[in-house]
Amino acid sequence: MFVVNITYTVAVEEIDAHLPAHTRFLQQYYQQGVFLASGRKVPRTGGMIFATAKNQTEVEAILHNDPFYLAGLANYEITEIEVSKTASGLSQLLTL
Repeated sequence: MFVVNITYTVAVEEIDAHLPAHTRFLQQYYQQGVFLASGRKVPRTGGMIFATAKNQTEVEAILHNDPFYLAGLANYEITEIEVSKTASGLSQLLTL
């Protein structure tokens, strides 16, 4: 599994202008089963995405389609994790 840490590099007003397209991007990969969870950081300086993929190269290729990336609005840090323990009801994460 991969954790994507997104950090905005522009004002939130600029982010908001691209938010509808970013939401459509997220939905596309939720429908494909690639994204498992996502959300805004508090305070609102960026966001996080939890994703499944074969490798980091695949995650990078997906993120290059994000409207935030295409418009140069954010930096992305990708961390791969090997899930070894989960809360009840999340055991499917162990096989990712």
